[in-house]
Amino acid sequence: MIVPRYLVPIDYKSIAHYFTDVLILGSGLAGVRAALAVDESLSVTIVTKGAELEICSSTRAQGGIASVLDPLDNFEDHIADTLTAGAGLCDERVVRFVIEHGPDRIHELIDWGTHFDLDENFHLDLTREGGHGFNRVAHALGDSTGKEIMRALFIQIKNRPNIKICTNTFAIDLITADNVCYGAILYSPQTGMKIVWAKQVILATGGSGQLYRETTNPEVTTADGMAMAYRAGARLRGLEFVQFHPTVLYLAGGARSLISEAVRGEGAHLIDKNGYRFMPDYDSRAELAPRDIVSRSIVAQMAKTNSSCVYLTLKHLDTAFVHRRFPGIESICHQFDLDLAKDNIPIRPGAHYMMGGIEVDLDAKTNIEGLRAVGEVTSTGLHGANRLASNSLLEAVVFGKIAGEGASIDAKRAPKDYVVFSLEGQCEPTSGMPLDTDDIRNTLKSVMQRCVGVMRDKAGLQEANDTFMSWQKFINDYQFKFPRGWELQNMLTICRLIAHCALIREETRGGHSRSDFPEQSDNWKKYTVVERVASGDENDITEPLEN
Repeated sequence: MIVPRYLVPIDYKSIAHYFTDVLILGSGLAGVRAALAVDESLSVTIVTKGAELEICSSTRAQGGIASVLDPLDNFEDHIADTLTAGAGLCDERVVRFVIEHGPDRIHELIDWGTHFDLDENFHLDLTREGGHGFNRVAHALGDSTGKEIMRALFIQIKNRPNIKICTNTFAIDLITADNVCYGAILYSPQTGMKIVWAKQVILATGGSGQLYRETTNPEVTTADGMAMAYRAGARLRGLEFVQFHPTVLYLAGGARSLISEAVRGEGAHLIDKNGYRFMPDYDSRAELAPRDIVSRSIVAQMAKTNSSCVYLTLKHLDTAFVHRRFPGIESICHQFDLDLAKDNIPIRPGAHYMMGGIEVDLDAKTNIEGLRAVGEVTSTGLHGANRLASNSLLEAVVFGKIAGEGASIDAKRAPKDYVVFSLEGQCEPTSGMPLDTDDIRNTLKSVMQRCVGVMRDKAGLQEANDTFMSWQKFINDYQFKFPRGWELQNMLTICRLIAHCALIREETRGGHSRSDFPEQSDNWKKYTVVERVASGDENDITEPLEN
């Protein structure tokens, strides 16, 4: 099965060429924080495929950002909670680094204008979420933390004259030669195809939630960064570890809206269709168990009661407090004639966060020179097999700063002249009968939901793996001329890799649950790693690495 190096042929002489010191693909928190860390003497170009800068997963983050902000809390406890949630695959060195740098990064967000919620004494109003042993989650606007953080940072970005923003622009492929990244091939409806040459490139394209039918992610999260990095030769690891958020609003015909972890943190209960509170049957921490445990428990209870969902109930909490604490979620529920404080809210798990991704080191560097990666597109070692709630925004600001500063140093060291070369002949034009991309996309998402969802087994994973391999034989070489087609190719590439990695990991650990291997195995305390070989023949799953 062949994975092409580039998705489109390039007419080098007729295409437009642009130049920037640092090219950042993605406009979420990690990418924006990286841009703000770049020296203002350097030119920065932020590329986002959304029509607006704000279309990203970061703006949807509800619960908050976790850090040691209370004098009674401490780094060691936050580290321990993170390691426990990560199920033996966290890199303790990375965990310690991120957590110890967290308070400074959050105070920096405050200095830049982020208004976190305060208590009656005008201190940060910290709450607790699943897996945390202490109230250490700072939130804003009740349940719209990401929106408030991004509002403040977008103001900072727009006040930096060295930063150019390209919206409605799709990144097709990274440009590499001899394992060095020199820029990217981009497309926008207004200008068509173009090349941006850069001295340093930072991938911050987000996750892969749109690979699943049930997801909390925006339409733009189609695994583009992981796929283009894979085609360029970057190492990806831990792709089988997909986090399913336990509580996603489940209403026929309605959008799959996230019901924040903080709702359970404030005392909400999970009940089945019979009104029975079931979580204490599965874990002593009940609703505050880590997300992987809660998601598996919900799926088990749905099967036990032959139901398509379970329910969140806050009836035992103060009504005024619920409406004040969760105005965003209350507004969403109100659209469906539901009162968050008084009604049983139908929920079920949905794809939420990808723990696996592009392997990076503590400097946010990939194995490709000149290419860094930050945010959900990466595997830093912080999350291991299962992300602890609200650690993702923390990772984004800590590694975003590292990536931007590192790119600055390397861009300044680079020669004044840019490296430019022809890409003609690397991807030959092909023809074929038109493909119904939307039909394939919907079927792909259904296969992932059914076979590579919360609970997995060999038969389902083998079916998914075989299905995706057969599709790639005619889809991968097809040359689309529009983003919807390129997204499909990216989605298919990563779906195939997730299914394969999940198939070979014969155990249950964190976000990867096998009904045929229900126990965690010491033999699998290691990562699966994938890397495209030069020939493009995808017999390239490496031997799992020791953690």
